[in-house]
Amino acid sequence: MSKNNKEAILYLLPAAVLFLVFYYWPLLQNIYLSVFSWNMISPYQKFVGLDNFITIFSSAELIKILINTVLFVAIMLVLNFVLPYFYSFILGHLVHRWTAFYRSALFLPSTLSLAVASILFLWIYNPLAGPINIVLSQFDIASPRWFKENYLVIFAICTIIGWKVFGYNLIVMLAAMVAVPKEMIEAAKLENASNWVIFKKIILPMTSSTAIYVFTITVVFGLQYVLVPVNMLTQGGPDQGSSNLVYIIYQYAFTFFKAGTSAAYAVITMVCYLIFLFVKNKYLEKKVYYEN
Repeated sequence: MSKNNKEAILYLLPAAVLFLVFYYWPLLQNIYLSVFSWNMISPYQKFVGLDNFITIFSSAELIKILINTVLFVAIMLVLNFVLPYFYSFILGHLVHRWTAFYRSALFLPSTLSLAVASILFLWIYNPLAGPINIVLSQFDIASPRWFKENYLVIFAICTIIGWKVFGYNLIVMLAAMVAVPKEMIEAAKLENASNWVIFKKIILPMTSSTAIYVFTITVVFGLQYVLVPVNMLTQGGPDQGSSNLVYIIYQYAFTFFKAGTSAAYAVITMVCYLIFLFVKNKYLEKKVYYEN
């Protein structure tokens, strides 16, 4: 082994040890725990084989959790991927005054915690005294119970996360937008190309690498962000109407004290993430433009 290889291994060793201890070992422990029944209190764990997985796949709860998860992802992609994409184009190429103010104002919610955002939107969505109720009452419309009705609760929680995450994704997309060569846009304008044509033919291809990054973190991190508002406001209700693949792991572990079922759900969630990453790498990455 050459001297350079030995030095490289030496430098990589601390990071590799951290990954093994804090990532791969807990992952293996979770897979191991998924074939046991344990209440997190007893010193003994009962081996049940695949019973935890059989129970999950034979229950109607899993279908509801998967539907909720897909809805969460779909709404968050609109709020935290599609909208920041268009807004970044507007701020980067169409608006030429007060740009610093707009960027700061849109990014400001990202500096707040999800706990603060959850409390704020709990007041906003209050069906008796919230601002939305006051506006709807002017038109003699009764305010819905945002956190007590199926599917509506998913939209309400997604708006909390969307408000919090929107600014960060916007800044990331905006950095890609302003990096697009202005000469190409000016040349397109000289050919009387509309803003939509410029966005479709120039902006989309040139910013696709950043877009795929924002798309990925919106899906992967978005479901993790759901944990805080769901735990604070609904605890998965009504009737698991706001639960998803991430929250139900926490719910079974720390509410129902069924560590084996929780670990089994974690394994299922990990498989879903792997499928998503496989599809992304196989199909989406092929359409991404990388400058180098």
